[in-house]
Amino acid sequence: MAVERKFIAEGVRKARVEKYLSKELKRAGYGGMDIARTPLGTQVTIFAEKPGIVIGKGGKLVHQLTLDLAQNYGVESPQIEVQQVTNPSFNAQIMAERLANALERGWYFRKAGSSILRRVMDSGALGCEVVIAGKLTGARARTQKFTEGYIKHCGEPSNTIVEKGYAVAIKKLGVIGVQVKLVPAGAKLPDHFTIIEQEKKRPAQKAVVVPIGDADVEEPALPDEKLGEDQ
Repeated sequence: MAVERKFIAEGVRKARVEKYLSKELKRAGYGGMDIARTPLGTQVTIFAEKPGIVIGKGGKLVHQLTLDLAQNYGVESPQIEVQQVTNPSFNAQIMAERLANALERGWYFRKAGSSILRRVMDSGALGCEVVIAGKLTGARARTQKFTEGYIKHCGEPSNTIVEKGYAVAIKKLGVIGVQVKLVPAGAKLPDHFTIIEQEKKRPAQKAVVVPIGDADVEEPALPDEKLGEDQ
């Protein structure tokens, strides 16, 4: 298999696994996953708000997830590790799922979007953007965006600093897509700088010249004079 085809196949597999875990672990507060190859197999790290639901009674659910990833999605020797999300307000996927659930329960889209935005910013985030797209108020689809703070949309910082989450709300009028982007607190921004004040140099002290009299100076004897005296 060519290198390009291999990269594409791995990307498709990762997208399918992401969709499967998001559907199966919706009640557990699914917050994303990370896949890494190891010498022993494939390490799959699942981030969830409620790890107990992911593990299941006696590890039954996590064992079933391991079998599904190996048989249905072609993941080689999967080893699942579950980590708890300490602060859900800084997890974009969890915030997107909560926003989609609020829309499905009948919340007005402006109220739901501004509520999620305010919760993220009150937690100390540097910036947040909420995008809701679909049939919000009528038969025509439209897009509503809520933004506050600092958000990068392009370049390397948009991939390394900005957290992204996506969810879908199913309503009678149609499907509403929800996207949440946020910059967590403590993120190092590339265009942030601080000015360091230069320390003031102390003025150099003037040298004090003490005059010396002629009587105080003894003239050294020349080598020839010393030789003449010895003779």
